[in-house]
Amino acid sequence: MAVSKPLFQLTQEGVENLKLELTHLKDVKRGENLEALKEARAQGDLSENADYDAARNEQARIEARIAEIENILKNVKIIKTTNEDIVNIGKTVQVRFQETNEVKEFYLVGSIEADPRLRKISVESPIGKAMMNKQEGDIVEVKTETGRIFQIEILDIK
Repeated sequence: MAVSKPLFQLTQEGVENLKLELTHLKDVKRGENLEALKEARAQGDLSENADYDAARNEQARIEARIAEIENILKNVKIIKTTNEDIVNIGKTVQVRFQETNEVKEFYLVGSIEADPRLRKISVESPIGKAMMNKQEGDIVEVKTETGRIFQIEILDIK
């Protein structure tokens, strides 16, 4: 029986951002870390050298992130935005929270790209799940992981 590889859903922008990060890690961060390791080794006794330990930990973090990004890029499914007026990944959705009348705009992305500070929410988040495949004018019920339930109205889909 064939084992399927995990598939990461990303927008084209998300793929480009990961490629940039990968290049930066390989071309800049690795070199900086190598210099830090050389300097720490030059200090002598490595058994009690905090700088050496820190540089080794940073090296492990850099290499782990490189491997993670390479795995994502090997198993990525680029999500194409559609012209349909339904909520889907890659769409920007303006909503009104029914309780507070507050209006917010969210950009729906895959879980790897999610960044609430930039209003990029995952299609797997409670709000993202609730809005999927809905249309302008729909009022949807959102249930949070804590069990709280609230309603939002979809005002605009771009």
